[in-house]
Amino acid sequence: MKDISSVAVIGLGYIGLPTAAILAENGTRVFGVDVNQTTVDAVNAGQVPFVEPDLGEFVERAVAKGLLSASTDTPAADAYIVAVPTPFTADMSADLSYIEAAGRALAPQLVGGELIILESTSPPGATERLAEVVYQERADLAQEQSLDFAHCPERVLPGKVMTELVTNDRIVGGTTPQAAQRAKELYERFCKAEILLTDTRTAEMAKLVENSFRDVNIAFANELSMISHELGIDVWELIELANHHPRVNILQPGPGVGGHCIAVDPWFIVDAAPSTSRLIRSAREINDSKPDWVIRQVKAEAFDVQNEKGSAPVIAALGLAFKPNIDDLRESPALGITAQLSEQFPQSQILAVEPHVEALPAALTGRENLSLVSAEQALEQADIIVLLVDHDAFAPLKDQATGLRVIDTRGQWR
Repeated sequence: MKDISSVAVIGLGYIGLPTAAILAENGTRVFGVDVNQTTVDAVNAGQVPFVEPDLGEFVERAVAKGLLSASTDTPAADAYIVAVPTPFTADMSADLSYIEAAGRALAPQLVGGELIILESTSPPGATERLAEVVYQERADLAQEQSLDFAHCPERVLPGKVMTELVTNDRIVGGTTPQAAQRAKELYERFCKAEILLTDTRTAEMAKLVENSFRDVNIAFANELSMISHELGIDVWELIELANHHPRVNILQPGPGVGGHCIAVDPWFIVDAAPSTSRLIRSAREINDSKPDWVIRQVKAEAFDVQNEKGSAPVIAALGLAFKPNIDDLRESPALGITAQLSEQFPQSQILAVEPHVEALPAALTGRENLSLVSAEQALEQADIIVLLVDHDAFAPLKDQATGLRVIDTRGQWR
């Protein structure tokens, strides 16, 4: 069994790069691997290619000490952490192609005795599939089964990743007890919380269950907001009153659910057990339907503006990120709603406001009726304000929106 003095982290995104940086911070030699040359160049310059508080300091220190470097090629190492995307396909099944590609890329570097950890959020059986791919590439090692495979799902909140990597409990599942124990010892280099051991399938399922639990609760709040609107009830007041019950804690509704985890993970359970995951499926469908409901509210306001002005309304979409105060746009309902506004109101000017980005994301570029503007400019020009993300920067702007038609999907301007 190899001592682990070097780790290759494959995938330098929102989870991979923080993991690489904190391992290096604690004295481990880390090789970062990413297919994006721009990301590799940024890391080698001690910089971070996305917004995450405190991460830049960790990366800068690690690179300066020679403990972190990045490349597009997968090097030899004592352990590998695979942190690549796991999107879902058109039929809502998991796309494991990135995981399989990572396995094929690392396989030629193996000599036997390495620890290979899958961190990517994955459906049950994905770690076993990674092992299968690696052993297909290396039949010589397959005979001895000399590699250790484990799954350790991330459980961190964007915006607090560098803190929660250290303070949050971790679940580690191994294909064998030895694999689980080796992975635990590696994560103990930086994780100060409890590390719980299990098998790989249970570890994979645990992450999916955590996010599905949250998705179901958000779906209740989102459905409640639609019911309340139909009945002429202020849903924010309703939830506030109901939450005074000592055993009730209803979440806040929004325009949908975003991020790579909650908006995706429940589908992996539905795909794995389609006939029995009825509640989880329903919650996903409710949350996925909420953006269309928001668009219908905009259409109702736009009809009135058109009649009053005799021209198409100017519509401002405040926020593009999937949650407040970050630049992460993954699976963002706000981004999708803004794109729909551009498509469904072709005669209107759509003003997108996102204080955490400097340019429109690719999904919104090339649209003649859509532009990225400041919040102040949006409030000056818009007839309809659609508040999609409750960024702190938007809170003081409530008074400036007086007299405008406001659709507040977050309750920030109540």
